[in-house]
Amino acid sequence: MSGNTIKLLVVEDDYALNDTIKETILDLGEVTQVHDGDEGMFEIESGIYDAIILDVMLPGRDGLSILKSAKEQYPNLPILMLTAKGELADKMAGFNLGADEYITKPFYKEELLARLKTLLRHTGVLGQDGALEVGNVAVYVDQHKVLVNEEEINLQGREFGLLVYLMQHVGQIVTKDQIFDRLWGFDSDTSLTVVEVYMSNLRKNLRNADAKINIKTLRNVGYTLNEVTED
Repeated sequence: MSGNTIKLLVVEDDYALNDTIKETILDLGEVTQVHDGDEGMFEIESGIYDAIILDVMLPGRDGLSILKSAKEQYPNLPILMLTAKGELADKMAGFNLGADEYITKPFYKEELLARLKTLLRHTGVLGQDGALEVGNVAVYVDQHKVLVNEEEINLQGREFGLLVYLMQHVGQIVTKDQIFDRLWGFDSDTSLTVVEVYMSNLRKNLRNADAKINIKTLRNVGYTLNEVTED
């Protein structure tokens, strides 16, 4: 599993349509499929996804209820609503709860893909040039390259993936469990303490390069990455 792989979740009860959506967006990253609202909410609460495609009408918990809860927990998480309801009132209900995009069935696959790419670019997950920038640090995801003050530093494997994940969630709290699930996988036999080891190494490398970003530990909560600003 690669730590900088884009992770997408499709919550759609129509199995055939769910498969079509997966095939349409698979080139963007790793796609998880679920088919009911309760399972969808469970997956979202893991906090590992970069974007969600969410149907409104679902067995179990409905899509608008999921949208409301998801945006309360992860306000910057891009959510594209997919529904057979095309009335303006229905769309406005979704937008008022925080939906980032709304597509009505039937839809063109090309349009779905284009809108999803736009959402990922807006959140910095998918850059025009693959770049994420915070302070004097620039990460070129596609090239697996990190620049500090325009000088390249060497970050390998999961250490690179850790920096990417933190920069994709700049200013947000990410838990140790979320980092572990993202970089090692929830079914890994590795100890959770490995996150602390990689975090320590990453901080050391960034500090040695005079990176103007700070990774703060929130005791018993998680970590946040922010730009270091001059007083």
